[in-house]
Formats: sequence, structure tokens, C-alpha cells
Amino acid sequence: MNGLVTSIFFTGLLSFFFAKVEIAIEGAEGWAAALPTWRIEQHWLLDIFWGGRAMTGYHAWIFTFILLIFHFPIVLLGVWSWPLEAHILACTILFWIVEDFLWFLLNPAFGLARFTRDHASWHKHWFWFAPTDYWTFLAVSFLLFWCSLVR
Repeated sequence: MNGLVTSIFFTGLLSFFFAKVEIAIEGAEGWAAALPTWRIEQHWLLDIFWGGRAMTGYHAWIFTFILLIFHFPIVLLGVWSWPLEAHILACTILFWIVEDFLWFLLNPAFGLARFTRDHASWHKHWFWFAPTDYWTFLAVSFLLFWCSLVR
């Protein structure tokens, strides 16, 4: 259990630093709106996999990069198992939820007061006070954490 707490803390720390990087890259223009990258705005798969948001070249590369970074320790150690994979995927999913929220919280152009459907228009679907992706993937992340503990 101690390793779980440590990995969740470290995932949050990574999220903080990457949120700061993304704020420096995107500024006030969320979801790569002002970046020189390709965009797919309309496709039925976007609702399923991206919460209705556009698919951009920036996000395709950065999501893949982060997924590979989280898998790098198993490459270094040469050890793999289903519970370890579940833990890595849980951390990766949690990373993106926390990073996205911190992007709003730490971004001088937003802050907590502007973490709303009206100001974050690229998040198409909301439930209560957060995008539905947060709730859905938080549940998936916790399920994967639980699976990683079952041996």
C-alpha cells in the first residue's frame, strides 16, 4: 500500500510540472487552439475517445510520449506483469486528470473561477463541477489501481 501512495504522490508531482510546461506552450489558448498543428474537429470517434474535443497533432504526440514515459521503468528493469501494467495505466490516467485540472488552476489566464463549461469550451460534456472525462477516467484509474493490488 505504501508503494501505491508513493506512486500517486509522484504522479501528482509529474502532473504539476507538466501542467506548467503546457501553460508555457499553450498560454491562454487551451487544447492547442493556437498551436501550429493539425486538427480533426468532427468525427464520431472523438465523442468516444476524446470527450468531443478535437484530435490534434500536438495531443497525439504528447499523449503517446507520456504513455511511453510511464512505461520506461519496465523497459529499464526488464520486468512486466499484468498488475504492474494496471498500475502504470492507472497512474497515466490519473496523471492526465490531475494535469488538466492543474492547467486551469495554475494558468494565469484561467484559475479556479474560470474552470467552467463557458470558459473551457473544448470540454464538451460536464457533470456537476467538472468535465465528465474526469469522473469517468477517475473511476477507471481507481479500478486499475485496485486490479494492480490483486495478485
